Amino acid sequence: MVTTLLSSAGVTVNGPGIADIQVKNKEFYKRVLRDGILGFGESYMDGWWEVKHLDDLCYKIISASLQDKVKTMNNYIHYLEAILLNTGKKSKAFEVGEKHYDLGNSLFQKMLDIRMAYSCGYWKDAQNLDDAQEAKFDLICRKLNIQPGMKVLDVGCGWGGFSKYAAEKYGAEVVGVTVSKEQVDYATTICKGLKVTIKLMDYRDLNSENKHDKEFLFDRVVSVGMFEHVGYKNYTTFMNTVNNLLKQDGLFLLHTIGSNTSVVTSDPWSNKYIFPNSHVPSIKQIGGAIEGIFVMEDWHNFSAYYDKTLMAWFDNFYKNWNLIKSGYDERFYRMWKFYLLSSAGSFRARNVQLWQIVLSKKGIPGGYLSIR
Repeated sequence: MVTTLLSSAGVTVNGPGIADIQVKNKEFYKRVLRDGILGFGESYMDGWWEVKHLDDLCYKIISASLQDKVKTMNNYIHYLEAILLNTGKKSKAFEVGEKHYDLGNSLFQKMLDIRMAYSCGYWKDAQNLDDAQEAKFDLICRKLNIQPGMKVLDVGCGWGGFSKYAAEKYGAEVVGVTVSKEQVDYATTICKGLKVTIKLMDYRDLNSENKHDKEFLFDRVVSVGMFEHVGYKNYTTFMNTVNNLLKQDGLFLLHTIGSNTSVVTSDPWSNKYIFPNSHVPSIKQIGGAIEGIFVMEDWHNFSAYYDKTLMAWFDNFYKNWNLIKSGYDERFYRMWKFYLLSSAGSFRARNVQLWQIVLSKKGIPGGYLSIR
């Protein structure tokens, strides 16, 4: 059954191609049928199979929608948990910081660009990862028309790359919030001397801190690669929170991975090993959350650039593994490799998207000029 499914995607078991699986443990077949994508990823972590180009394999599998053809009990349990529980609730907000973003700044420094941007780069005119990430930051600033002295809120500020860029290059006063202690320490250090404040805080606490205080309303709000951690049950809460913090003539830019279909779960492997409690939104889910709260001014899809970004991250990770590995084991290496290259394959197959959405409160008089 597994061999036939893989064959339908152009993958030959123990074949000569760069995307052909080399099975080392025959229990692999039962494990995949029993556990689906969770078993597929875990069996790779355990060394049960190899492949020359993991990204090409995943591209073929996803293009053929094989992930939808193997439904397991784990899928249904994962689905029920997402329906019955609110995995994005406040009490769980810091879990993704502790389990993922706090893995060690050294790991991310060796993998990411010089500004530590952990989201899709803008490769339109860029020749390398550093240029692509700077271009992305500049694109955001231009889309938001940030002017000197403007107060900008960076929700999910990461390691402070955008906050630093907006303060240095555009003269903004920036408040950044994150759920990662490691990110707070790093961002505070690199933003020293600038009008940038970094806080360890769940986004929902921003309302209680600044609500109804016009002095602390923001001219611009930006959220890059954080919305995926909000959870579909909390999208409207997130939008209301931003709306309450934004001036009447302000703009909000949301940069997020997007799903082609409306689902309520992430895949079980990613949820267990990479991004706990996360969820990728669809156009319908985002639209429902902004309805009656914001006016959509611009919707920009540049998801093809995420494939290139992820391959650049993996190249850095692979080349620097000898400098990284003292803090991690071989199973972590295989887990991280599966994460980066399967994600690249998914974007290559256009199974997931990358959107930048510009929103206003009441609509821009005369219209918004789209910037690319």
